[in-house]
Amino acid sequence: MPSQKALIRRPSPRLAEGLVTHLERTPVDLALALDQWEAYAGALRTHGWETVEAEPADDCPDSVFVEDAVVVFRNVALIGRPGAESRRGETAGVEEAVARLGCSVNWVWEPGTLDGGDVLKVGDTIYVGQGGRTNGAGIQQLRATFEPLGARVVAVPVSKVLHLKSAVTALPDGTIIGYEPLVDTPSLFPRFLAVPEEAGSHVVLLGGGKLLMAASAPKTADLFAGLGLEPVLVDIGEFEKLEGCVTCLSVRLRELYT
Repeated sequence: MPSQKALIRRPSPRLAEGLVTHLERTPVDLALALDQWEAYAGALRTHGWETVEAEPADDCPDSVFVEDAVVVFRNVALIGRPGAESRRGETAGVEEAVARLGCSVNWVWEPGTLDGGDVLKVGDTIYVGQGGRTNGAGIQQLRATFEPLGARVVAVPVSKVLHLKSAVTALPDGTIIGYEPLVDTPSLFPRFLAVPEEAGSHVVLLGGGKLLMAASAPKTADLFAGLGLEPVLVDIGEFEKLEGCVTCLSVRLRELYT
């Protein structure tokens, strides 16, 4: 049976100090962020996902963006080496969590850098963004880890956003979606659908045509509903102030051995 586990991590009390690269810093309401995080985790559970919490990393402001610390393909976890040095303390608790779930654990080593937010899996194809946070050495190590398992790794340039998945994600049929002004090379993808809002670029596949997505993209939600999909909207506005999106806040583990 496919697994439906989602790794999450409680926001740090220092969340408001999180890094911003492409946005101007605006104040973050920690209490509201906690409420939004609880609602996000609740939406996962409502739609059949078992949430598993990694140990909090209270000294790491960005640690709630747990996806950046690890990439999982089938039953193998690759612990990233964040491109931002200040985030490297986030990985230990995530490594412990995925090991506890039964993953085989590998690591990205210096000089490689790899953020999980740069990695988009579509079937056996793994798109990996090369730009701000992930470098060529990190991509080589990802390729060496996952290609023997049957993955096809495709490097994609990223220059307009923080991570690849800040620009694009994928619908259940494999169509890549993105807000075109922020996508470097849409032609790299076999099927690309432009969406009308930046926040509409980010979806988490919940199963059964249901898409977890930000409430800040109502026009895109209407577009997806018109395609016969079912948007599940969550307010993550406090995390969007820190360049976060719905994909960043969890690691979906669909292929664990059960």
